[in-house]
Amino acid sequence: MFGKKWFALLAAALLLPVFSGSALAADTIKLGLPGAHTGDLAGYGLPAMNAATLVVEDINAKGGILGMKVEILAQDDQCKPELATNAATKLVTDGAIVAMGPTCTGATKAALPILMDKKIVTISPSATAPDLTQSGANPYFFRTIPSDDAQARFGVDFIQKSLKGKKIAIIHDKGDYGKGYAEFAKKFIEADGVAEVVFFEGITPGGVDYSATIMKVARTGADTILFGGYYPEASKLVTAIRSQGLEVNFVSEDGVKTDAFLELAGQDGEGVYASSSLDNSHRPAYKAATAAHEAKYGGAPGQFFYEAHAATTALLNAIQKAGSTDPDAIVKVLHTEDCETTLGAIHFDEKGDAVGIGFTMYKVVDGKYEDTKFSQQ
Repeated sequence: MFGKKWFALLAAALLLPVFSGSALAADTIKLGLPGAHTGDLAGYGLPAMNAATLVVEDINAKGGILGMKVEILAQDDQCKPELATNAATKLVTDGAIVAMGPTCTGATKAALPILMDKKIVTISPSATAPDLTQSGANPYFFRTIPSDDAQARFGVDFIQKSLKGKKIAIIHDKGDYGKGYAEFAKKFIEADGVAEVVFFEGITPGGVDYSATIMKVARTGADTILFGGYYPEASKLVTAIRSQGLEVNFVSEDGVKTDAFLELAGQDGEGVYASSSLDNSHRPAYKAATAAHEAKYGGAPGQFFYEAHAATTALLNAIQKAGSTDPDAIVKVLHTEDCETTLGAIHFDEKGDAVGIGFTMYKVVDGKYEDTKFSQQ
């Protein structure tokens, strides 16, 4: 009664809703969000995810970008390189157009070959290894935080100019971030000839106690300890310092300038110095982002929230201004046009580093980090 042609037409008609549904589902701008969302270093990754969520919700409420809503594809890498490759592969498979992250330097180094191969424009709020941008191998990678060498230079300047340190003990956590920072600091101190490096040693992350290391530092007569690494180890180091009654300054970087460090270290954290981004609390975008965080999540944002907010804003702004999701068009906007963010008006130099950001040294006073007003831009 019915010919083959009729059945073919009927089958095609039945399939139409399926294909239409897929097209609609794909009609979003997919923002990859790789980072430490669980694990010991989630204190860095979760504030970044919160920042991205707030930016995306605000943009979608205003109609999206290029007529499309923004969809977040979150992938947890726990700051572990072996998980970062899996996270990057999943983002590629799921169709990410751009990515904000990863959180840690080691994870970023592991993920970038996969992301760069597919030209996924990526901005990290916290990966600081200089070679991420200096090698020229990552033309689609950017960051909203200065590199390790810049932060190490700043830390050394603070020790020598403000603290008048002469004998410096340098400790690091053997990781890409902490060891890189420590090695640059050692290089700068030795080149300056103002102070002396009397101790240089790595510790193993996750250790229960670092008293043995602090005992060795005590025998050197060091007046300052410079630490490269993250807050879990820093909190244990300062506890060992206080328990042994060692009178030294403890100076570190943005891996320690966190509320998580304050909670873990408690009273032992008093007097600790840690560098981080310039105080941008006077900026309208900073105030708006802070208010949005407090309204949605309660409490103050954590470390790298503002850098992540700026990175997400810059990425999505570049798509809007480019009028396209073409990676080369996005990259051109990032290099050439300023974007107003929580860090101020920024764009990115030819290497991918943000122009217009810098550091301030903070000090723990009465359980809170206070700006020492020692700054560099």
